[in-house]
Amino acid sequence: MEFGRIDHQELALTDFSLPPDPPLTISTLAASNGGNLQVHVGCAKWGRKEWLGKIYPPKTKEANFLDEYVKHFDCIELNATFYQVYGPETISKWREKAATNPNFKFCPKFSQSITHLRRLKNVEEITTQYYNGIMAFGDQLGPLFLQVGDNYTPKSFPDMKAYLQHLPTDVPVFVEVRHKDWFSVKENRDNLFNMLHELNIGAVITDAAGRRDCVHMELPTPHAFIRFVGNSLDKTDYKRVDDWVARIKDWKEQGLQSVWFFMHQHDERYSPELCDYVIVKLNKELGLNLRRPGFDSREDDDLFSQLA
Repeated sequence: MEFGRIDHQELALTDFSLPPDPPLTISTLAASNGGNLQVHVGCAKWGRKEWLGKIYPPKTKEANFLDEYVKHFDCIELNATFYQVYGPETISKWREKAATNPNFKFCPKFSQSITHLRRLKNVEEITTQYYNGIMAFGDQLGPLFLQVGDNYTPKSFPDMKAYLQHLPTDVPVFVEVRHKDWFSVKENRDNLFNMLHELNIGAVITDAAGRRDCVHMELPTPHAFIRFVGNSLDKTDYKRVDDWVARIKDWKEQGLQSVWFFMHQHDERYSPELCDYVIVKLNKELGLNLRRPGFDSREDDDLFSQLA
């Protein structure tokens, strides 16, 4: 992921502190029934050759990468569906590969044909095709992820609202916006997140070094969808994870019901290591027992044994 990338030298000068909870988040969590917090940690893609000899056996064929991925993680932010609308036949094959992990969830991204090319207008037919395909995931379907482009401004708010109002309500949806005017202008920000709250649609929080405005901390629903963009295991990555775990723990006490934490790196070879750190910290601070990814050679045991 290139979004929010800055020069490595700038990392030490970046303020990575998480903003305080806005009023909407406080009221949303206060109105929640709470209960047992569901926590999921995963990556954005399974097809990473850099993971051969790391978490995938060295001679694994690309066709079998998903078979290996599900042994290490319980979810994936499925970006493949952004580039192509898949039919039920392909989706069913992916589901079969993940059947060895019955708790595994696919979180498919809306097609770029819907969000970026047609910009949420006149997309009824392709939206139906998209839903017809992903419903083949069955009970392994997680929440859906709708991202509009960097050039999708608040001027298009009526189009977004009209589209979201007509989406099926039986599968959770989270929305990510990127244009700076959604965050810098209070009216735009309030319109967006209040609308999502009214429609019971979640908001994606993207934590990237170069776009701190996207760390908006707004929770229109008592569910968090966090896209964390790391920087090749820079020391700031670990402090940022620590801060997120502390915030998730606080949200849990206020009524958070679920969190989906997806790891991104500008160099994706390092995503499994930082996912492992996230899981260790969540297990320790929230009393969970999330399964850690299994590395062929775990040189980090001494470090993580101190944290577990």
